[in-house]
Amino acid sequence: VQLQASGGGSVQPGGSLRLSCALSGFNLDYYAIGWYRQAPGKEREGVSVINNGDIRTTYADSVKGRFTISRDNAKNTLYLQMNSLKPENTAVYYCAGRGDRSTWSVIGMEYWGKGTQVTVSS
Repeated sequence: VQLQASGGGSVQPGGSLRLSCALSGFNLDYYAIGWYRQAPGKEREGVSVINNGDIRTTYADSVKGRFTISRDNAKNTLYLQMNSLKPENTAVYYCAGRGDRSTWSVIGMEYWGKGTQVTVSS
């Protein structure tokens, strides 16, 4: 199983980025697939997760209305569109998945990709 995140970079506050996560050996229709982030000195946290088991998409309160998770089944790729970015969104962003049940928690995810750095500053 491989999850490869890309699309990070440096943007000014108010800018946008779209992250991509290419999956191999793991299907987007598996139980849970989503995005997490870890800022310097902070614990890793959930950003947005699609839970196919209970057909639910969850967003962290801090990103609701600004971030959108989506997927392309044909390309087996997960996306995170991030708009109206803020300096506090600076972090390493990871895609992660679990094949056998729905979950939101960091420890609940079983597959992790290498992260992509997002830096928001003026």
